[in-house]
Amino acid sequence: MNSLLNLSLLSRYAFFAFCILFTLVTLPLWDHEWLRPFTITTGILGLVGIADILQRRYPVRYNYPVLGNLRYLIESIRPEIRQYLIEGDNDQLPFSRTQRLLVYARAENRGAEKPFGTLVDVYQNGFEFIGHSMRPAPLASPDSFRITIGGPECTQPYSASIFNISAMSFGALSANAIRALNKGARLGNFFHDTGEGAISPYHLEHGGDLIWELGSGYFGCRTREGRFDPERFASQAKNPQVKMIEVKLSQGAKPGHGGILPKDKMTAEIARTRGVPMDEDCISPSRHSAFSTPQEFVQFLDQLRQLSGGKPVGFKLCLGHLWEFMSIVKAMLETGIYPDFIVVDGKEGGTGAAPQEFTDHIGVPMREALLFVHNTLVGTNLRERIRVGVSGKIVSAFDILTVLAIGADWANSARGFMFALGCIQSQSCHTNRCPTGIATQDPLREKAVDVGDKSRRVHNFHHNTLLALAEMLAAAGLHNPSELGPQHLVCRVSTTEIKLFSQQHVFLKPGELLVSTDDSRPHLHSRMWKMARADSFDFQPRPAV
Repeated sequence: MNSLLNLSLLSRYAFFAFCILFTLVTLPLWDHEWLRPFTITTGILGLVGIADILQRRYPVRYNYPVLGNLRYLIESIRPEIRQYLIEGDNDQLPFSRTQRLLVYARAENRGAEKPFGTLVDVYQNGFEFIGHSMRPAPLASPDSFRITIGGPECTQPYSASIFNISAMSFGALSANAIRALNKGARLGNFFHDTGEGAISPYHLEHGGDLIWELGSGYFGCRTREGRFDPERFASQAKNPQVKMIEVKLSQGAKPGHGGILPKDKMTAEIARTRGVPMDEDCISPSRHSAFSTPQEFVQFLDQLRQLSGGKPVGFKLCLGHLWEFMSIVKAMLETGIYPDFIVVDGKEGGTGAAPQEFTDHIGVPMREALLFVHNTLVGTNLRERIRVGVSGKIVSAFDILTVLAIGADWANSARGFMFALGCIQSQSCHTNRCPTGIATQDPLREKAVDVGDKSRRVHNFHHNTLLALAEMLAAAGLHNPSELGPQHLVCRVSTTEIKLFSQQHVFLKPGELLVSTDDSRPHLHSRMWKMARADSFDFQPRPAV
């Protein structure tokens, strides 16, 4: 037994012992220049081994001095090894190599054609495609793919592209990244969502259209105590560059958690822009202080519309408790106050920092959430007056096509436009060490983002993606995205069966939720509608039997 223990010790400490002995033996031979590099190297490794033995935090380093550090080194570069050497072209972690290469090609104005046939298994469950027509339509101009946002109460309606930059704050992204995104939006005539981090000078520098997102921290329009400040809001909301106001109730990757900007990424400029201290993490509360009931919420939206001078006002949410969204709709009907738009953020949305359990297991996925919101508005006769946007892992023309077909008016993309800037999916957004200079506040790193070049890439990606969408629509015999419907999309549900989306999903009829029914087994929307109440986000308890 003792011999086995001695053998184990010898094997674990052999390299460390070699480094120490080699250094001691060769130090007297310092005059031999060819030996010096080896002596220095083993001397440094010997010091590393001594440090390993003296520490107790990492057991592997203690038990395997010097060599144990290889474990942590390899682990630190595991994502890069997987991405560059092991990952398959269609492994979505979270975006596949195929998806990233598509964005890079379109951003660089290169062709995205593929030779020798598809790499996708078209007989796998879940495979989706669009039906084509025997009589393709003429190719429409992508510049015509626009929608008007603004209801009867809105005095400054906005004509928006159907593909735009989703919410990403200054602070989460570098100044140069914000500059490039906004300049690209101006070049392509589409909008740039500010994210909840307020309107920075870099959002205003190049004059691109802005959607001002207002989160629970009310950054840019908050009092010293962190509450909503109407005067500060009005002074910024009336800026001609601000086209719409969006209240963020929740976001896909961390619904119910609030936003986080680690203090490591905080600068004096960010603190000044947001109106917060710079020596602590900047955390948005998980809930708003300006309202507490659905009725108060729609009244708050009306207040924002008036303070902004009649600009379109709406809200963004990751769908959670279904009755809570329906409570907001009931509040609309009772008060007669309606938002101009709603943005549905799928739980697959991205973020720079969020607890893994929230990212993986909280929130409704984008398509199910979009269908529920769309159906609720149709079932209450409100769909025609309220526009619906959507965001969540949208990078290709087919991604846009699918969400338009099941109820969206437009699509937003965050990570797609990050790829256009040059993001390599290193997943180090929260560390302030982004290798591309996009998601960092390190002034040296962010210099890697050439605003002129990257803004052109942003513009190219937007234009070429909508051009691909136009080609797909023409192949389907359609002239405009507004003609898309669930009957145009097909999904494989088994090895021997495919179904139209219109066959797979429930689509309510106009006004259906407003008509009482005695059906003993009502559908989900009807059950949730009965639970919803306009005066509270709590559900309506079932009557006692």
